[in-house]
Amino acid sequence: MRTLPRLLAAPVIALALALPLPGLAGSGPLDTAVSADAVGEKKQTKSGLYITAAEAGGILAAREDVLLIDLRTPEETMLVGHPVAADANIPFKLIDSAYRLNPEKGSYEMVANPGFVGTVKEFLESTDPAAVVVMCRSGGRSAAAVDALVAAGVTVPLYSMVDGFEGDKTDAGRRDLNGWKNAGLNWTDKIPEGFLKGVE
Repeated sequence: MRTLPRLLAAPVIALALALPLPGLAGSGPLDTAVSADAVGEKKQTKSGLYITAAEAGGILAAREDVLLIDLRTPEETMLVGHPVAADANIPFKLIDSAYRLNPEKGSYEMVANPGFVGTVKEFLESTDPAAVVVMCRSGGRSAAAVDALVAAGVTVPLYSMVDGFEGDKTDAGRRDLNGWKNAGLNWTDKIPEGFLKGVE
């Protein structure tokens, strides 16, 4: 009687390995546990699609039809790092070339990147993804970028990474709660050729 279960084990295992896991293999919506009502107002999007860095890391490792666009400035990707899994750096905003200081934030002002929407549309046409994850530092810019793309007619499902690359701040002001880096996902500060798009 022990021979029959052993004979069936190999085909059952092969069948299980061939079946797609929901939200991981094949096309279709991404499997994410982030609900719209759990997302703060500044991170809300018109598309209502959200994902955490940890979830995105697993999905990007398993699915070739999902893209990751890093929306941060080239300075951020070079000095702070970027996900190895990122397909492109298409900045939503750029650091103001006059370096005007925002005293409330203690940082330089940022200005809109006029090439953002056109570059993303062109990139999506050339890659034809099933879905796109958009990422910034901690989820604010990615939400605004998703809304800009939806308003421009982009119909590919756009998921805003709610915790971004560095994550949200603690009460002490440190970004060590969540985010790509804090999730232990692969990242680098080396910029590959052709990574930056849409900046003149």
